[in-house]
Amino acid sequence: SYDRGATVAGVVGVGRLITGMDRGLQGMCVNERRHLIVPPHLGYGSIGVAGLIPPDATLYFDVIMLDIWNKNDKLQITTLSKPERCNRTVENSDFVRYHYNGTLLDGTPFDSSYSKDSTYDTYVGTGWLIKGMDQGLLGMCAGEKRSIIIPPFLAYGEKGYGTVIPPQASLVFSVLLVDFHNPKDGIFLEHLEVPESCKRRAVTGDFVRYHYNGTLMDGAGGGGRSGRALLHDDARGFSCCSYSRNHTYNTYIGKGYIIPGMDQGLQGVCMGERRRVIIPPHLAYGENGTGNKIPGSAVLIFDVHIIDFHNPADPVEIETVYRPEGCNVTTRDRDFIRYHYNCSLLDGTKLFSSHDYEKPQEVTLGANKVIEGLNTGLLNMCAGERRVLIVPPHLGHGESGARGVPGSAVLRFEVELISMEEGVPEGYLFIWHGDPPASLYEQMDLNKDGEIPADEFSTFIKTQVAEGKGRLMPSSDPEKVIADMFRNQDRNQDGKITSEELKLKSDEDQEKIHEEL
Repeated sequence: SYDRGATVAGVVGVGRLITGMDRGLQGMCVNERRHLIVPPHLGYGSIGVAGLIPPDATLYFDVIMLDIWNKNDKLQITTLSKPERCNRTVENSDFVRYHYNGTLLDGTPFDSSYSKDSTYDTYVGTGWLIKGMDQGLLGMCAGEKRSIIIPPFLAYGEKGYGTVIPPQASLVFSVLLVDFHNPKDGIFLEHLEVPESCKRRAVTGDFVRYHYNGTLMDGAGGGGRSGRALLHDDARGFSCCSYSRNHTYNTYIGKGYIIPGMDQGLQGVCMGERRRVIIPPHLAYGENGTGNKIPGSAVLIFDVHIIDFHNPADPVEIETVYRPEGCNVTTRDRDFIRYHYNCSLLDGTKLFSSHDYEKPQEVTLGANKVIEGLNTGLLNMCAGERRVLIVPPHLGHGESGARGVPGSAVLRFEVELISMEEGVPEGYLFIWHGDPPASLYEQMDLNKDGEIPADEFSTFIKTQVAEGKGRLMPSSDPEKVIADMFRNQDRNQDGKITSEELKLKSDEDQEKIHEEL
């Protein structure tokens, strides 16, 4: 048979072979070698074969068994390994991605997907595969390994295939199912951890900050039921994992900024929730994949941890924890207040606290000295009142963040108002409780020498405050406020105020209006 370059194929025990060969092949295994000595009466007898085998010849055969099958054979499937967790198995019409090594029954290799560095991708049960493989893939889990032995009548039959698969050859496939999906699949969600308190769930138009691990479905490395880390095209959404960059992934949901499956998968999340999102390729990167990490038609698995989310239309959320009884006086813009605070992210990460310093924080409300959301949350408070404030980033530190504050972060403040002092209108350092003196300059010129130095000015203002005739802009440093007032009036900066220089702010404002007109 070696001279002919073709194996001998035949059915044993039905009279199609000489009796000696029929008997000599009985009981042989694949790859077994036998030396058969066939006497004439079990060979070609007294007749022989004209021109080839003389009459009454004893025949010697060196035989190696390459393949055996029976018409009653069925597919032989052996499970080599299987994931502990298997929520779903392959069914007809599913699209599968698998690796394989293909050999003949004697171990001769004929093909391998590994040598092509690419999975074999196809539909099951639609006639695109040989019948044996169509049947052999049914019931597999992602990550499962099987040995599938296919008889020739379920493979390439009498014709074989090209030069690599001879006629009537049984085929052996070692298969690793990488992933599978059905074109009708939507996303699949697993709620890994949901906070007991979930006051709000994300909806389309919300801006979400989250951490994630992205993996393929074959369980190679990584975490959970999947493992191989992915690299995600940032123009469309993800890279392998946000944790490695120590930075959340921040995006709007439901707006098309990320792959459709993740857009859907983040709908309805709670702050602090951990969720697994399994995305079929038609809701991810499709037949082409992306980059060199996500192959075409790949199912993607993302484990996400929601840090926070907000909507650009969100106001400051104010929760009053404690409010003293008989609270009649509350804070307003321009008031000077002292307060304690703790500031953290919504995941509990502590950022800042006034308790780390010797005294409470001091600020004039409405003077742009604190972020807008905190300023709003401190209004209409009583001394002794405690509140929790949730400040969205557009009323906090915005997309860029600040030192110690991530970009687009929602902030949580615990605030307690310690004290408050009534403020003065914007642009004023001092206001009169009634009308100012008619001869203001003369009264301010205490020694009547026709000029008012800084000490004389300071003494006069302090006297007005002490007698309840006016009040200074609240400040932790009244002396600085008075010094600022003097500097404003000492227009030529010669260290004294003349009668020509002294003007009330209300008069100055009128002059400005006149000039504008």
